[in-house]
Amino acid sequence: MMADDSARSAARAPRSVARAPRSAARIALRGRATAPPARAGAAGARAGRGTARRPPTSRPPRRSPLVALARLRERARRAWDRPLTAYYLILGGSVLLIVLGLVMVYSASQIKALQSGLAPSFFFRKQLLAAIIGGLLMLAAVRMPIRLHRALAYPLLAVSVVLMCLVQVPGIGVAVNGNQNWIALGGPFQLQPSEFGKLALVLWGADLLARKEEKHLLGQWKHLLVPLVPAAFVLLGLIMLGGDMGTAIILTAVLFGLLWLAGAPTRLFVGVLGSAAIVGLILIKTSPNRMSRLACIGATDPGSNDQCWQAVHGIYALANGGWFGSGLGASMEKWGELPEPHTDFIFAITGEELGLAGTLSVLALFAALGYAGIRVAGRTEDPFVRYAAGGVTTWVTAQAVINIGAVLGLLPIAGVPLPLFSYGGSALLPTMFAIGLLIAFARAEPGARAALAMRQPGVRWKTMRRRVKKRPSGER
Repeated sequence: MMADDSARSAARAPRSVARAPRSAARIALRGRATAPPARAGAAGARAGRGTARRPPTSRPPRRSPLVALARLRERARRAWDRPLTAYYLILGGSVLLIVLGLVMVYSASQIKALQSGLAPSFFFRKQLLAAIIGGLLMLAAVRMPIRLHRALAYPLLAVSVVLMCLVQVPGIGVAVNGNQNWIALGGPFQLQPSEFGKLALVLWGADLLARKEEKHLLGQWKHLLVPLVPAAFVLLGLIMLGGDMGTAIILTAVLFGLLWLAGAPTRLFVGVLGSAAIVGLILIKTSPNRMSRLACIGATDPGSNDQCWQAVHGIYALANGGWFGSGLGASMEKWGELPEPHTDFIFAITGEELGLAGTLSVLALFAALGYAGIRVAGRTEDPFVRYAAGGVTTWVTAQAVINIGAVLGLLPIAGVPLPLFSYGGSALLPTMFAIGLLIAFARAEPGARAALAMRQPGVRWKTMRRRVKKRPSGER
């Protein structure tokens, strides 16, 4: 038996010997694969013992401030160039102005209401009702097609002219602060037809110029001026009969904006502007009230007859506000010192209660609206959209500049409200409808329409489903 076992062991020996070189080769290969790279000197010894340090990581070079600023500017430019930028700026800016305006109307009008024997929230409730109705008008303007906007131009102009004529009829027209530009609707509600005349001039002028551009008639000066300028002069004459020069200035700015967009020659534009300036100067010279307002520009003292009382106390309110204001509702000037704290001079109360931060926020919102309106007017191919968007933008920005400039003492007090912010339903309703026009035009841009369509529920899901069907079956 032992002999047999020895024989078997001798027979298996060659196989073990044969396998030895192969196992040694495998071990050598594994050692080469796992061993760290050899280094010279002590580094090589530490590598063999497995205690080698990691090579020092190279730090990225520091970016210069100019490169970082250039990249930041490029990112901002890309963000501004997105197709929905104008849409969000108009919608967000207008909603914020309306909401903040409601808050400030409630804060600024409480003392005025109590002094008149009314409830503290009287003016706020009326403004809130006007904002709700204006919201419905804005939604209607957004949903209406452009051809319906153009169809409303002539009826709106005719109704505005008739209402402005009724203002001068005794028993129908009502005088407020020396200006007879109101119609009594019964109870505490009144209507100012000249505010709707701004919207009528924008829509009618845009439709008129668009039709003439389609027929290539704007190259002739008579087609450029007639009948646009005569119709605007009719509206201006009806407004000036009531003594409201502030609204007349805004209407003139809208007219100049339409002529500028239509490509009026410089000499023609300067001629019309010079004629309007001469007429305005004559109207100011012949009115002691307007001359006193002109004399209050930059005034720091109310004067002997307190003729600059309102202008000076508007500056006092802004000065009392400081950086962050005295607090919401804590204004001192609204306690009878400032005559119109919730209408013409609500910006002063905003500066007193919210400080420089609040006033700069309001200015930034109006700047965003102006930029978005110019962008909509500049990117469209539809002539009516271009003229209407430019007219609305001119209207809102010019009225904001005139109001804020008067509060700051840089311009004469024109008696116009701050758009979307001041108290006054007659001013809020047509302005909100005009903002709805801008939103509709911003949504109608090809890029914005495609971006909004992709955000509808189901569209993205269908797109992803089509992509999944095209993929190979084994790919995730």
